[in-house]
Amino acid sequence: MKRTGPLFTLLAGLLLALFMLSLNATTGTKPAATYQADPPATKASPSPAPTATKASPSPSPSPTPSKAPAPNADYAGRTDDDSSAVSVSLRDGRAIAYFCDGRDKESWLKGDVGADGSMKLTGGGGSVLNGTLKGGSIRGTVDIEGGHYAFTANKAVKPSGLYRATSTVRNAKIDGGWIVLSTGEQVGILTRDGKPSPAPRIDPETGAVTIDGRRLTARPVTP
Repeated sequence: MKRTGPLFTLLAGLLLALFMLSLNATTGTKPAATYQADPPATKASPSPAPTATKASPSPSPSPTPSKAPAPNADYAGRTDDDSSAVSVSLRDGRAIAYFCDGRDKESWLKGDVGADGSMKLTGGGGSVLNGTLKGGSIRGTVDIEGGHYAFTANKAVKPSGLYRATSTVRNAKIDGGWIVLSTGEQVGILTRDGKPSPAPRIDPETGAVTIDGRRLTARPVTP
């Protein structure tokens, strides 16, 4: 008798395997995975670049307005002891002054005027005028030939002011200076070859003056 048992067993196993494969194909069932994939690494978001802080420009300081120079004008007055007269002429920040006692003491002085109205004028023989323009007058002092004179010179209205005449008369060098005050009073010195003496009066409207028989013209003095 032939041994068919094992053969039938093998065929039955094959049929069962084919049946299971057919069943899996029909139902779409996949065999379970034997491992679990690692989760994808989380991609780090790049840190935003720091935004540069825009510096606010510092406000420019407001320019300090410059002071205007002292106005062009003439000033005339007397010393506090009433012994002498002083006149000052201002033009474009410059000044020229004349100190005169009407007899034998005089000095022409000049210099700059500060924006605040201060001035220090110098003349021959070491004479010095220190003054300050405030309002409509100049208050100051004159140091000349060892003397110290305080004065006040108020704004002059023509014909008041400062005049001068220079010329040569009869071979003598003539140099005359006059201060015409607001009262009409005139204080002046005339030098002939360096020798001082009281000056003759001038016509304040025209400046005409006669010296040693010759007619001259005294003109307003400005820096």
